[in-house]
Order: sequence, then C-alpha cells, then structure tokens
Amino acid sequence: MKAYAIVIQGNRVSESAFTNLIRSSDFHGNEFHINVYDAVTPNLVDDMMEEKQLKWNYPWEGAILDFNVGLIKNAYATTNPKARIACALSHYDLWERCVSDDEPYLILEHDAEFVMKLELSVVEEFMKFPGSILSINSPLGATRRAALYHTLLRQGSEKFVPCPTIDDDKVPQGLPGNSAYIIKPQAAQAMIDLVANFGLWPNDAIMCKQLIH
Repeated sequence: MKAYAIVIQGNRVSESAFTNLIRSSDFHGNEFHINVYDAVTPNLVDDMMEEKQLKWNYPWEGAILDFNVGLIKNAYATTNPKARIACALSHYDLWERCVSDDEPYLILEHDAEFVMKLELSVVEEFMKFPGSILSINSPLGATRRAALYHTLLRQGSEKFVPCPTIDDDKVPQGLPGNSAYIIKPQAAQAMIDLVANFGLWPNDAIMCKQLIH
C-alpha cells in the first residue's frame, strides 16, 4: 500500500495540518510512510482539465436531477469554484496513479489525523473483501448528518461495514467526507470510468454507494 496526503505546497495552513498528520501517524506507530502529494491548485485547473480531457458536470447553484444516473446533485457552497474543482482533480490524479502502480492507495486530505494505529493486517484483509473503497475515518465532524451516520455505522457487527443510508436514495451518499480512504486499483479505474461517463463531480459526490460498491 502507498499512502499519500494531499498538501497545498506553500500554504501555511495546509503544511501545518500535514505536520500534525505526520506526528499523529508516528505517535500511533503506523508502519508505513506517508508521501506528500502536491495538490492541484486553482491556477492549474484549466490546463489540467484540458490535458485530461475532462468536463465539470456539477451545479454551482441549486439542485438538479441528473437523469443519466438518477441522482439529485445539490450545489456545494463555495466562494472559489476552481478550488472545488482542484480538490476533485487531486483525487482524480491519485486514482490514475493508483491504477498505474497497480496497488492500493491510502489517500488522506491534509487535515486528517490518526487517533489509533492503522494495522496493515486490516489492509490485507480488505484486499480480500468484495468492497472497493474503505473509509478509515470517523464520520463525526466529517460529513452531514454525522450523528445519524455514526449511530448506524456502530450497529454493524462486521469488521467492514457497508456505508449506511442517511438520506433519500436519490441523494449521492457514501464515505464520510472522503478525507481518509483506501482504494483498490480496480476501484480507482472504476472511478476514472465514472468521470469519463458522467463528468467530474466533487469527489465525495461521485464516489457514492449508488455508483460504486
């Protein structure tokens, strides 16, 4: 498994958060190295979208029903649309690398923090499990309706628990926040294919349980 943290180089807040992430990982004795992924920034968005032949397909205002997937796409509040696209592109680029390397990736946003050791044996077990993507973070503080998500999650008795349903089935839902997850190469390819078919969305919207296991 390769581990990457998405960090905005030269951004004091992002680099400070990453320092805290590394300290927490070392403190809990994780047995893997976390690499820095140089985050896509807004000034790179136009060229990168053209280079990868991608189109943004998510509303900036209101909500629309996407008849291609049967899902309601609700706009995310943002003052800088290109920053939202840049975040999605950072995850997308890491999915491409995961496919190229043909090994699982642990993808972390810079403000992730370890509160316990991530045992590599868990990763090995997950690779034999039918699920494609594994969240390793608590939903509390990481997603909407977090308390309900957390309550439903705790009702599961298995080690790997399917994402609970916390809203109408037409609303994209899945991993809590998409800020700390392990993705298999075949799942990374599936995400790339989804983007090719339906356009680029915020990563936590298109990586929903209605579209991928």
